[in-house]
Amino acid sequence: MIKPLFDKVVVEPVKAEEKSKGGIILTAASQEKPATCTVVAVGPGGLVDGKEVTMQVKVGDKVLLSKYSGTEVKVDGKEYTIIRQGDILAIVE
Repeated sequence: MIKPLFDKVVVEPVKAEEKSKGGIILTAASQEKPATCTVVAVGPGGLVDGKEVTMQVKVGDKVLLSKYSGTEVKVDGKEYTIIRQGDILAIVE
C-alpha cells in the first residue's frame, strides 16, 4: 500500500463511463480521465512550505480533481494518482 507524506493524498479513479449519454459505446482512448476519485490514503499534514496544513479529506471520501492534476502511479496492477490536498477541487457528498 502507498503511504503518502505531508499534504499528499492517494486517490483511485472512479470507473469511467463506457457508454455516452446517447448510448454509444466509448473506446478506452475516447474516455475522459475521470474527475471523480475515491480517497484511499491521506498524509498526516503538518508543516508544508512553512505553513501548517490540516487535512480536510479522509479515506473513503469521493473527491473532484482538476483534469490533469497529480502524478499517476501503478502499484500491484492498480492505478492510483498522488496529489496535494490543495489540488482537490471539492468533496462529493
